[in-house]
Amino acid sequence: MADGDFKLSNVQGDIIVGLSKKTEIFFFFRVVNGTAFRTQLKNLVPLITTADQATGERTAIRAFKAARAGGANGVDGQTTLGEITENAPLLSVVGVNIAFSQKGLIALGIQDDLKDPLFTAGQRGDAFDLADKGTGNTKENFKPDWDAAFLQEQQAIHGVVLVAGDSFESVNGKLEEVKAILSAKGTSSIAEVATLAGDVRPGEFKGHEHFGFLDGISQPALKGVDNVGGKKPLPGQSLVDLGVALLGRSGDTVKGRASWAKDGSFLAFRKLPQFVPEFDRFLEEKSKPISDDFDDAPTPADILGARMMGRWKSGAPLRITPFVDNPVLAADPQRNNKFKFNPKSQEMCPFSAHVRKMNPRKDLDQFATASIPDPVAPHMILRRGIPFGPEVTTEEKLTKSTRYERGLYFVSYQSNLSQGFSFLQKRWANEKTFPPQEPVEPGFDPIIGQAHDEVRVMTGANDDNTNEPLRLDRQWVQSKGGEYFFSPSIEALNHVLSSVAAP
Repeated sequence: MADGDFKLSNVQGDIIVGLSKKTEIFFFFRVVNGTAFRTQLKNLVPLITTADQATGERTAIRAFKAARAGGANGVDGQTTLGEITENAPLLSVVGVNIAFSQKGLIALGIQDDLKDPLFTAGQRGDAFDLADKGTGNTKENFKPDWDAAFLQEQQAIHGVVLVAGDSFESVNGKLEEVKAILSAKGTSSIAEVATLAGDVRPGEFKGHEHFGFLDGISQPALKGVDNVGGKKPLPGQSLVDLGVALLGRSGDTVKGRASWAKDGSFLAFRKLPQFVPEFDRFLEEKSKPISDDFDDAPTPADILGARMMGRWKSGAPLRITPFVDNPVLAADPQRNNKFKFNPKSQEMCPFSAHVRKMNPRKDLDQFATASIPDPVAPHMILRRGIPFGPEVTTEEKLTKSTRYERGLYFVSYQSNLSQGFSFLQKRWANEKTFPPQEPVEPGFDPIIGQAHDEVRVMTGANDDNTNEPLRLDRQWVQSKGGEYFFSPSIEALNHVLSSVAAP
């Protein structure tokens, strides 16, 4: 499958580049007037940020920061980007993307089968197999413990508009512009189902999720995007086929998909509250007997947390620096991802550590074939999530109990949900025998692994006795719902979704 006709300008920006974001709003909607929506969508397409535009915005942001740094102490000055002042610390950038659920495509008259059963069924239909918390002991009678909007018992979710940018004011302003287009001429074609907003954490916690770990370090590079024009993947970065992310491209193994779906991607959205005070309490209580030989920084709790995550909070990988954090290494993109695991040992990093479960580099080499030289590559996803909720309060720290909801709005893109997000959760994170090691049983991913009875165990937490099991007394990340969407190409938005006949 040739990719010579590939253009960044035909792909929505959040998929393979990522929308620049300090704040992001997810606007979930239901189509109430399909005919009006198709007409209004045509007018909305010019607002959709492409991968080409997202790349340009990131270049502009880097130039803006460089211009600030070049001024007197980084304050005041003039560049081609405009005036640089203390009152303008960020370049104003806002991006818009849109995606549709299976029910949404049907509401627009799209009957084509995109050949992804999980997308067709919707995420609620996948909740039991994902081991989300809920009631009912079979897939047929299971009701997940989700927020009402995602249960969709009152109204279906047909789509989501993603708006991301430098501030709430600019992002919310752009969302109002989107809503105005979708209610043009006094006819509103949509109804709001839910609106969620997330923010990058402040100050020194920028880029870190709420447990405190630097996020987003390891992302796959795409052939034809990240290895052309003088670019090359970073050390340790997986280079995967374009079709791992985009439908209809090299590496997309599903045949018979509609031609208009080419250059689109499936979006998995999950609302994942995190129980931070409880997680911290667990680390404090369980780390003393495991790591009591460490008297100086890092603390025993830091060490246990690192062994559960596979990285220190700075982002430094445990595989390279197993006994002490190294923020300098963590900040160096030439070194912070340059490692492979020893498939016969978990002394330096537990088999069940989150980053090892999600990217078991070298652990699966025994399953390599001529057609699939890297067994991990087909399961790579592009992660585009953002934290939500307030910082942990003093009261919560004292009581070691969560009072205010916070967590991660998880977003991933892939060409096949059964090989991407859903596979990673079910077959790797939730599977206690993965990676397949003998005689030790690795256990659950301690961060995101789920079990219906919430009984989870990991091994490798104690570096002095790596076969010793550690009981994980609760799930510190709990799904409260989500949905599977399809993020179409710009051509599809322009010529298919905005022009099909009414059902």
